[in-house]
Amino acid sequence: MNNLAGLYRDQGKYSEAEPLYQRALSIREDQLGPQYLDVASSLNNLTELYLAQGKYSEAEPLYQQALSIIEDQLGPQHLDVVSSLNNLVGLYQAQGKYSKAEAFY
Repeated sequence: MNNLAGLYRDQGKYSEAEPLYQRALSIREDQLGPQYLDVASSLNNLTELYLAQGKYSEAEPLYQQALSIIEDQLGPQHLDVVSSLNNLVGLYQAQGKYSKAEAFY
């Protein structure tokens, strides 16, 4: 589902990608629990779709949730935390929220 949704996202078929990403997220949450790393991955996938559409207010809480999962599972000093922080920085930069972006740098 994630791969097909990614293909649709890359093709600009956002309305076809979103339900697939949401379904993949729901399945992972149901089967693995809300704090599993694969759930964070699904959250990031859905967030990338929202970013492509300029839906920043929908993207931000998902990025924050993914960051929280990654920190909880891997610890605050893990390299995957850096990637997650960079995702938030990109979001804030896209919105012109440079002081917020700087704080995460």
